[in-house]
Amino acid sequence: MRFENKVVAITGGGSGIGKEVASRFVAEGARVVINGRDEAKLQAAANEIDPSGRNIIVAAGDIANPATGVALVEAAVSRFGKLDILINNAGVFNPKPFIELTEADYDWYLDTILKGKFFTAQAAAKAMKDKGGVIVQTGSMWAIQAIGATPSAAYSAANAGVHAMVRNLAIELAPYKIRINAVAPAVVETPVYNTFLSNDQVKEVLPTFNAFHPLGRNGQPRDVADAILFLASEQSSWITGTVLPVDGGVTAGRH
Repeated sequence: MRFENKVVAITGGGSGIGKEVASRFVAEGARVVINGRDEAKLQAAANEIDPSGRNIIVAAGDIANPATGVALVEAAVSRFGKLDILINNAGVFNPKPFIELTEADYDWYLDTILKGKFFTAQAAAKAMKDKGGVIVQTGSMWAIQAIGATPSAAYSAANAGVHAMVRNLAIELAPYKIRINAVAPAVVETPVYNTFLSNDQVKEVLPTFNAFHPLGRNGQPRDVADAILFLASEQSSWITGTVLPVDGGVTAGRH
């Protein structure tokens, strides 16, 4: 198993991509700590992934607060003795025209997506610097291409910062044998859309994006999880500082 005896911390681990990643790591031999704001939701995910409770624990908290990232890393080290891998996955999304964006909207995106990933990565790097490790960030295709149907200026700017962070930290952390990369997904069918659309709207709207992707379908959590686990594994041991589009061909061009 690729991740036997590895300890992994995952932000945004209670649903969607993060939950799928957590499940896959446990299945491949890792011990995992999942973070999110809703402790009950996290615990339900943990119980589903590993009913024994031996290989997964939860560390609830808002990642926008740097203390949450520190607590996540401390939970991993306290329970499992070390931290080998951080999956910096937590994010928020709610398309809104630029002219209507408020300062509160802007702060919500920057604090959760950029500040959250920045200080959680810092906490992880401090725990990894003596023995090495891996950090994988979830960025976004929206930071690479603008999409008129989903106006996302603040969201895109925050994720562009995440992408820039990856390149900078790849250089800074290389002497510590810490690799860092990111994935940049396009439309992935996760519960994030239910945060601003009703269930009926999700069923109606999401299928309209299938054709947006050259491969003809929206992404599923497993598609992004495959890429994240690759970047976290020894199979990518000579890859750092890379932002990998996982987007069904969107950034390649249009028909």
